[in-house]
Amino acid sequence: MIKARNIHKHFGNLHVLKGIDLDIRPGEAVSIVGPSGAGKTTLLHIAGTLLSPDPGGTLEIGGQPVAGLPRKKLAAFRNRHIGFIFQFHNLLPEFTALENVALPAYIAGESKASADRRAAQLLEMVGLADRLHHKPGQLSGGEQQRVAVARALINRPSVILADEPSGNLDSENAAKLHKLFFDLRRDYGQTFLIVTHNEELAAMSDRILYMRDGRITGEKSGGSAPSAPSPDGQ
Repeated sequence: MIKARNIHKHFGNLHVLKGIDLDIRPGEAVSIVGPSGAGKTTLLHIAGTLLSPDPGGTLEIGGQPVAGLPRKKLAAFRNRHIGFIFQFHNLLPEFTALENVALPAYIAGESKASADRRAAQLLEMVGLADRLHHKPGQLSGGEQQRVAVARALINRPSVILADEPSGNLDSENAAKLHKLFFDLRRDYGQTFLIVTHNEELAAMSDRILYMRDGRITGEKSGGSAPSAPSPDGQ
């Protein structure tokens, strides 16, 4: 689902990523861990096409080469195929939960009635059926993050990228969010790439990749969470 080769990234004279190769299989849940400054978020942003790698690096998502796509085509690809969940939610404060979730579908050209209907279904799925018309300031941190999860799912993306998704949550809400991720993966077979400092979340993943100083330095199996469905449904 994600194939990256020879990924370097410079910001001025700062060499942040130093030749990353990455392979994430369809339906796999992979966590990236490592100290602050290791390059984890930069790698996630490149995998999500929010940043471009230095010349010479290649990135494919679902078999589609994306490095070098024109900006408008890249934005359309991102909107359709990638869902993002960030530590700080990035919800629009003037919009309701329903509107925040539906917004990517509006951008994709879906009718308002259809987008709102699916947004309501997703909010019900994440336990927020009674919060559709609340604005972010009226929601708890855990509720806001569940809105962000529903928003990431609205366009049925094949890949979900999460950057410290439970970093601002207490332990109870973090545990609920982690369970929700893997329930979604089990039910819908989506691919998850997660940057986290949370050991419990990392341990639930199929694999844990370790980063330091701009390189992947090792990996190990996780796998305490429910697995994705196999292609034949078994």
